Amino acid sequence: MKEPVLVIMAAGMGSRYGGLKQMDPVGSAGELIIDFSLYDAYLAGFKEVICVIKKEIEEDFKNIIEGRAARHLNIRYAFQDLEDLPEGYTVPEGRIKPWGTCHAVLSCRDMIDGPFAVINADDYYGPGAFQSMYDYLLNTKDDGKYRYCMIGYQIENTLTENGTVARGVCQTSGEGFLNEITERTKIKWMEDGSIGYTEDDGEIWKNVPKGTPVSMNFWGFSRSMIDEIAKRFPKFLDKALAENPMKGEYFLPLAVDDLIKEGAATVKVLKSTDKWYGVTYKEDKEMVVNALQALKDKGIYPEKLWV
Repeated sequence: MKEPVLVIMAAGMGSRYGGLKQMDPVGSAGELIIDFSLYDAYLAGFKEVICVIKKEIEEDFKNIIEGRAARHLNIRYAFQDLEDLPEGYTVPEGRIKPWGTCHAVLSCRDMIDGPFAVINADDYYGPGAFQSMYDYLLNTKDDGKYRYCMIGYQIENTLTENGTVARGVCQTSGEGFLNEITERTKIKWMEDGSIGYTEDDGEIWKNVPKGTPVSMNFWGFSRSMIDEIAKRFPKFLDKALAENPMKGEYFLPLAVDDLIKEGAATVKVLKSTDKWYGVTYKEDKEMVVNALQALKDKGIYPEKLWV
């Protein structure tokens, strides 16, 4: 088996934070969330990382990464370019929004020839998740079907106290395989301590049971996924350009869901009890800083990650 590669989707970082130079550290030694992911990946066994970025943030991004994780990991860069489209397609006039997570992965198509994992740059996933992912990718290969996987988090471990979040809510089989994934764009803690989601801007709230697995965009694929994304991209574009040309996005859960329903792939849900951390709202930052420092205090991380 080829060594698994880690793909980190970071092309949205510059726009989301107003430029990398203004990104706030969350670790006591100046670490960003991506530093913790790279550290956990390194300890789990990953040796090669592909960071998907925009060309405009290349210098700032490399200044952050090169003096830290790049001393221990082979880090390469792929560029998510809005104009990287199949032949015969063009970017609608006025569009600036990227084409989504499938398009981010597709930007690595000439750099990957084996199994790979995919994460978001600005989410904290926990060391156990990276170990489970690495072990699965190292020991599993496609047979009559594509044998993919994802890290499934308990929904209560992924919420913020400061508002609603979007999560991919998963239905799984008794054997632990993904049956269906549904994107819920507004999920939050309710006043009574339960978890609810709404599809009508809060008119009606429906319950999501605690313990329900959700996706935080931590996927494991064989090389076949890149080929499937490329093959399906024109169909997505036809629909998006007709219905939502400025904002339509090609998301990994949609492509995965299609492959499951077609019987072409299985997705093993690797359960994680780790707590997810991320700065969805600016008010979340203090909680993330305190949580990561607590992990350092417990000895899970050294006081300075990269030495």
